[in-house]
Amino acid sequence: MTTRRARRGAAILALCLASFPATGCGAFAGEPTRRSSPVAAGAKPVAAATPVVMFLGDSYTVGERGSLPEYTYAAATARLLGWQPVLAGRGGTGFLAGGQVQQSFGTLYESQLGWRPAPDLLIVSGGHNDWSYPPPQVAAAARELLERARQRWPNTRIALLGPIWGSQAPPRGALAVRDALRGVADQLGMPFIDPIAEQWITGNRAHGTGNASRFIQRDGTHPNQEGHRYLATRLVESLKRLGLQHPTSS
Repeated sequence: MTTRRARRGAAILALCLASFPATGCGAFAGEPTRRSSPVAAGAKPVAAATPVVMFLGDSYTVGERGSLPEYTYAAATARLLGWQPVLAGRGGTGFLAGGQVQQSFGTLYESQLGWRPAPDLLIVSGGHNDWSYPPPQVAAAARELLERARQRWPNTRIALLGPIWGSQAPPRGALAVRDALRGVADQLGMPFIDPIAEQWITGNRAHGTGNASRFIQRDGTHPNQEGHRYLATRLVESLKRLGLQHPTSS
């Protein structure tokens, strides 16, 4: 039996080599034969993968206590642009502000985002809760975070979104922090989006003026659900202007 099987195997091998000299006998040996599939003339290219976009921010980005992150401007932006979002951060936090969790953006980046595969776009949105800190210190913390993210994800696009304010008249400290963050973005060659200068929110909720009376909650700070949807439309406008609506990490 052994001799007969050997002769049969040799005959099959000879037949294979004679019939398929280029591909060999993988199919007979139990191994799949790998062949390249030529692209048909006029075939449409394969659609690009859905962009993965990470947001790092405060309660505007992830929702304040008692609200859900899927109703924030970040999630609404992702829905409008067809992104796969990853939302990170905590209410009350900032580049220096630690909020109730006593963790600034730098720490939250490491625990929530930094270990993940590189996204196509990272949007860092903050500064609102840093308004009482010295602007140079806020700028230094922002630079350290952004440089770390760029070093870890060299092919990821990064955009800095300045403080979002619940009225048209933020305090002087908020404006100083906004200016400091814009300076960091300019130095690093990153896009900077300025909701205060672009007057995303106008008027004052307490006075019943501007769009704040419609989009801001009674606390005078946080957007309601309609407000978050509105902020998303403004962010989409800015991203399209910057050419970031379809980001790729190539």
